[in-house]
Amino acid sequence: MFAFDEEELNSILGNLHDECLARKVTLATAESCTGGLISSVLTSKSGSSAYFLGGVCSYSNEVKTKLLGVPAELIKKMGAVSDEVAKAMAEGACDFSGADYTVSVTGIAGPGGGTQSKPVGTIYCAWTTANGTDVERLQLKGDRDSIRAQTCLIALAGLLSRILMNSKEVS
Repeated sequence: MFAFDEEELNSILGNLHDECLARKVTLATAESCTGGLISSVLTSKSGSSAYFLGGVCSYSNEVKTKLLGVPAELIKKMGAVSDEVAKAMAEGACDFSGADYTVSVTGIAGPGGGTQSKPVGTIYCAWTTANGTDVERLQLKGDRDSIRAQTCLIALAGLLSRILMNSKEVS
């Protein structure tokens, strides 16, 4: 169904799993355009309950506001697909879960919904750690399933890289 590079996904997921267990860190997600795919992939690994606290599938703006605390005015001003909203989503996931690391994604997976300034494939990923929140804008190519799969892979790889960069164990 999804066009994951199976070898790359298994490598990232296996390494992420091992690092979370070894460092005793926890994860949470806030997903819009992936519709829970990141959470699904994380929980496909046996033992993930030791570090995956949960996630919010915030497809609507109302859920972004009510569950993640994203200000409605921010969504109105910047748009749901924006650096600022991705950041607020990741920080909201951290607030509600208490996780050490969170990832959020918001974007336009297509085939419709794109604009000239935010075409289909525009994705924002944000990662919150003890060191703050980083946001990355992506411009992905492919069909809806491919864009969602690529987003998931990038989100997981971003979590892994941030955990590996943090030399101090968080407990």
